[in-house]
Amino acid sequence: MQTTDARKLPPKAQENIRRLAVQAVLNGKTQVETAELFGVSRVAIWKWLKAYQQDGEQALQAKPQGRPTGGGKLKGFQAAWVARLVRGKYPDQLRLPFALWTREAVGALIERKFGVSLALSTIGRYLRSWGFSPQKPVRRAYEQNRAQVQYWLQTKYPAIKQQAKETGARIYWGDEMGLRSDHPVGRTWGVKGETPVVKVPGKRFSCNMISAITNLGNLNFMVFEGRFNSKVFIDFMSRLVRQNEGPVFLIVDGHPVHRSRAVLDWVEERKESIRLFFLPGYSPELNPDELLNQDIKSNSVGRRRARDKAELVKNVRSYLRSRQRRPSIVQKYFHGQHVRYAA
Repeated sequence: MQTTDARKLPPKAQENIRRLAVQAVLNGKTQVETAELFGVSRVAIWKWLKAYQQDGEQALQAKPQGRPTGGGKLKGFQAAWVARLVRGKYPDQLRLPFALWTREAVGALIERKFGVSLALSTIGRYLRSWGFSPQKPVRRAYEQNRAQVQYWLQTKYPAIKQQAKETGARIYWGDEMGLRSDHPVGRTWGVKGETPVVKVPGKRFSCNMISAITNLGNLNFMVFEGRFNSKVFIDFMSRLVRQNEGPVFLIVDGHPVHRSRAVLDWVEERKESIRLFFLPGYSPELNPDELLNQDIKSNSVGRRRARDKAELVKNVRSYLRSRQRRPSIVQKYFHGQHVRYAA
């Protein structure tokens, strides 16, 4: 006997089959005969009869299909309270054993506060209805001073921007980073069940780079070996001054080299040509040049495996030059959520 998968039928058709099948049994047919007559399983007939005996006709009625779109066990004020905490706090601030707001963490918060236990799928629907979505978080240091960040965004940088406009200076955002041959690779397509293998050199090697960009699409860089020190930074700033006709305003982080006596004295002697400004401490997300760094690591180093240090340096320089020739891409680094203020 071939049975029918009633789940594929419209809800009203399912309801009609249930009613007719139950009525057939009540009229004297056996469950086996009824199952054969309607093309369903004997287990289905047994379940429908049991439901009818317990709850009557309403047990056979059609029910909404698919996942529920809302509702649950939280009252309005409870949902508002949870959403406010998820938006403004982290789990560890609420003494929950989680670092991030996962569905498990939200569920633990709800159960602790209201004594309500919800399924993970229900919590996920709540989170989406509250305007949340799963995202990869940005790392931020505990030591960051939010008052200093707000002062930078609302007062300090607008003043720098106005001063640059008055003096005809060009604002650069600078940063430096190290590049290693064993930088993690991204994803690749492969045969199911067979983990792809990427060939890499057995020996590790590295180089360093320093760069500076503007929201007009300018990109200046220097790739070097050895430690980043005052001499290297002064060399880079000298190139930056030579390659610009007007004054240069260079914004960097608080790296000890940037604040070294040798660097500050060099800048002071050339204050008509270059000025140095410092971002708030522990705030790399405010620097658009960090997005260039991510681009280099992911696309120049991560996807192009160098066999030795010379090839690594060549690949990085080549990629940076390609970015220099496309100012529109450099400008897009200023479109990030935390750096739009500098666009």
